[in-house]
Amino acid sequence: MKIKLVLSALLFTFSVLQSYAQQIWTLEDCINYAHANNLQIKQTQFQADMARNDLLQSKIQILPNLNASAGRNYNFGHQINPFTNQFIETNTISDNYSLNSSMSLFSGLVTYNSIKAYEYSALSRLQDVEKEKINITIEIASAYLQILFNDELLEVAKSQRDVTLLQVERTAKLVDAGSVARGQLLEIKAQLSAEDLNVTNAKNSYNLSVLNLTQILDLDSAANFTIVKPDSLEIDLSRQITDVLSVYYDALNILPHIKSAEYSLKAYERNLAIQKGMASPRLGLYGSWGTGYSNDIRDENDVVYSYSDQLDLLASKSFAINLTVPIFNRWDVRRNIGNARISVLNAENTLDMTKQQLYKEIQQSYNDAISAAERYKSASEAVESYREAFVYTEQKYNVGMVNSVEYNVAKNNYIKAESELLQAKYQNVFSMKILDFYRGIPIAL
Repeated sequence: MKIKLVLSALLFTFSVLQSYAQQIWTLEDCINYAHANNLQIKQTQFQADMARNDLLQSKIQILPNLNASAGRNYNFGHQINPFTNQFIETNTISDNYSLNSSMSLFSGLVTYNSIKAYEYSALSRLQDVEKEKINITIEIASAYLQILFNDELLEVAKSQRDVTLLQVERTAKLVDAGSVARGQLLEIKAQLSAEDLNVTNAKNSYNLSVLNLTQILDLDSAANFTIVKPDSLEIDLSRQITDVLSVYYDALNILPHIKSAEYSLKAYERNLAIQKGMASPRLGLYGSWGTGYSNDIRDENDVVYSYSDQLDLLASKSFAINLTVPIFNRWDVRRNIGNARISVLNAENTLDMTKQQLYKEIQQSYNDAISAAERYKSASEAVESYREAFVYTEQKYNVGMVNSVEYNVAKNNYIKAESELLQAKYQNVFSMKILDFYRGIPIAL
């Protein structure tokens, strides 16, 4: 029965993995799957969960504590009678019961500031989770677009190879008819071989980009993994690119990178307040109740008191208010305050560094978008020019006005221009998506 259960579980797991591998993935599917299953995100979430537990514990610290104890003692020989205070020689069995409670009335607002420090720390950890999600989102978007780019590049390579294949067939017929020299056929066949290699290289690049995305998603295999190709991914050169400062100010208000650093700074500020509070007097409230039983406690008639009578007879209660005033603690408090101040300065510096890094990233994305748009415009014009040149050269080649070398040069220039156009296209798409993402617009195709 156990073997059947194990086999069933393995088959179920395998079928789930197969269904993931065989489905057609949209960009949103990839992002959602990674957010739910990425190990780094899970690890950051665990840290956030622990921070929430610390916050809950800090809040409970304002409540009084309560502890109970019970014990049984066996005494043999020489001991003190608890009523007469005289030494006696006897064997006794005694029980002890107690309840103790204490509560801090004032501690320099240490408890309050501890709660706030843990609260800001928990908020910072939650923002760290969102920061990890953003990192994986950008990584997936880049990998997804790389697949689309390599797929288009593969289609271009196949299309160009097919054109050359037709020329090989046509040239072979002309050679058979004696219209052109055999050397021309050999040259065009060499071009076909080169383009077969281009197709192979493009196919390998496509497969590698698919593997890269599946590894980012932590899937077990890239087999049968397919993404959805958007119906249209055209470039709108007329679209106004938002300036760096506008994107930056939007990003400051929404990105978890900044919020995490801000909450961390507030936590360190509260920790400084905690250390200052340690220098103030502390007022505490204490209370206890205890009782017991012994088999050798007797009345005036030498009769052992009953268990219940002894519990009442031996019951004791205490209540105390304790004031502690720090006077000299070997500079421990002063040192801790100094270190806490340095930690605040360090947190402020970390926040400034985070903002500075964000500004640089936005600057880079803005420049990438500008250059990609200009490159795309130039590449579009180049493709059109090289396409017309190739068509014209092909027509001349078909009537024997140019040789295969000139034909191959025109064709290779056209292929190179198409490749550069695709690169500019996807660089523009990615840069614009990143700029939009900094402004709070989700990445989608």
